[in-house]
Amino acid sequence: MSQFTIEPRGQGRAVLGGTGRLNAVAAPAFRALVAEATASGLTRIAVDLSGISFIDSTGLGALVGALKTARQAGGDLRIAAPTAQVTMVLELSNMDRVFRTYDSAEDALVFGAATGDGD
Repeated sequence: MSQFTIEPRGQGRAVLGGTGRLNAVAAPAFRALVAEATASGLTRIAVDLSGISFIDSTGLGALVGALKTARQAGGDLRIAAPTAQVTMVLELSNMDRVFRTYDSAEDALVFGAATGDGD
């Protein structure tokens, strides 16, 4: 069973972490957590995938939906520490061109002029 949590980091930033699988069973909880976070003002989200052992097309769809939700709220969503299986799926689906990936959640949470994000 998959488990997702969100940890606020101040200034509208948060780390969404998960363990297990991001698939059709887990995607609704993932989407709900992102919607809840953005509604509460957490719009700059790093999704730490270091604990996700498997992602499928439904999980990718959830990530795309989460990115859209964050951007519509004026923020962004970034991928942190993807596992080898997640990286492979991102590359095979060309979603690695859509998502910014970072080695750690801390790196992903650096927003602003120093990173070229213009914020």
